[in-house]
Amino acid sequence: MIALPDINWLALLPIILMSCLGIALLCGGLFTDDDEVLGWGAIVGLGGTMVVTALLAGQRVSTLQGTLALDAYAVFFDLLFLAAGVLVVLMSMNAVAETGVPAGEYYALIAFAIVGMMVMAAGTDLIVIFLGLEVMSISVYVLAGSWRTQARSNEAAMKYFLLGAFSTGFLLYGIALLYGATGAFRLDLLAERLPTAADRGIVLAGIAMLLIAFGFKVAAVPFHMWTPDVYEGAPTSVTALMAVAVKSAGFAAFARVFLHGLGGMHADYSMLLWVMAVATMTVGNVLALAQRSVKRMLAYSSIAHAGYILVALTAGGQAGGAAALFYLVAYAFMTLGAFGVVLAVGRRGEPNENLEDYAGLGFRSPLLGAAMAVFMLSLTGIPPLAGFAGKFYVFTAAVREGYIVLAVIGVLNSVVSAGYYVRVLVSMFLTAGEAEPARVGARPYLLTCIVVSAMGTLLIGIFPALWLQLARLSFGP
Repeated sequence: MIALPDINWLALLPIILMSCLGIALLCGGLFTDDDEVLGWGAIVGLGGTMVVTALLAGQRVSTLQGTLALDAYAVFFDLLFLAAGVLVVLMSMNAVAETGVPAGEYYALIAFAIVGMMVMAAGTDLIVIFLGLEVMSISVYVLAGSWRTQARSNEAAMKYFLLGAFSTGFLLYGIALLYGATGAFRLDLLAERLPTAADRGIVLAGIAMLLIAFGFKVAAVPFHMWTPDVYEGAPTSVTALMAVAVKSAGFAAFARVFLHGLGGMHADYSMLLWVMAVATMTVGNVLALAQRSVKRMLAYSSIAHAGYILVALTAGGQAGGAAALFYLVAYAFMTLGAFGVVLAVGRRGEPNENLEDYAGLGFRSPLLGAAMAVFMLSLTGIPPLAGFAGKFYVFTAAVREGYIVLAVIGVLNSVVSAGYYVRVLVSMFLTAGEAEPARVGARPYLLTCIVVSAMGTLLIGIFPALWLQLARLSFGP
């Protein structure tokens, strides 16, 4: 008689629902070519999964022999991925028709990418995290090249695929070294056995390999070289997904592995994180100053913001972990909104991504100008917007843990970042221009995405305590 494994299906429910949504969208694309119907199907599926996931808040169960958990941490990130997914679909509904990308395949790939993200956030085993990362990565590789008639989209997909495969090798090598030293893949067993590991050199080498792999996924320096080209070449809606959801999934796994599983060795790798955080903030901000393309500037901006989150991970502990989670929520709204405006400024066949194309935008399209002003000021860290609260909590956590110099460097980098964010505002409100963006009213779904993102950026900044408390409860002890 075959003994069936003991599986807690409740822990797998969000992942199962998203997998079913992906299959349904893929099949739906065979029977209808109505992009709007498929888009609404994706939104309803994502929204329904979000409701079910929210109802599971407070659960703390694990399944598959303790390798995958449904806890507050996983629920927090699942809701973040789903919210980002809804906004990306809204952003895409008008763009899909303009680019000619098959809607069924496109929305199905977004759903499958979110499945991988959920597995990464819920994984409490290094092999499970690896599987989630691969599901997410393969989906995003295809999405990056989904605009098949554009050479730069094909180039972006190839670059992302080749470098992503290379970083995966580092992840597997690091997992193999840690398993060789401890005989465990599960994070709780790793935390228990690492202090007594016989060969400390192998453990440290394994940790270094994991840092390289996760550094690639979150676009940390010096593993960031793929980011500007891939972000610029991919369709803008896919770039928004990569900049927000993919980066959040990378940090979800990064924080669970390093602050929970390897937290006992924080003193051994904190200096590496310190150097990586400083390099990421500085390189991202300095190179962004030299960009004339707003989309490429936002790519370097996303690198810099990865550096700020690394400051929180360097601080470690409850305060650092909660600050990182809070920052990711704030970053999601302001970045999705900024890319939404970039997409709105473009017209069919005219991406209008250069700074000159934004000249006079604040007067020709006051709604887009006001929204972009909110996002740029928030990314800079101006109160009372979400970006200010996020940076305040991150730098406070660093100071509390004694990383005062790191916090000062972070503040100085925020000052540098004003140079390129404010430049966009100067172009929009103080420079004359003639380029006319497409009417915002003609793209109601994209307009909804921008408005919701702007409201989220304002509300998080005005009421930060509520969101910080949620982050603290989600990160756990």
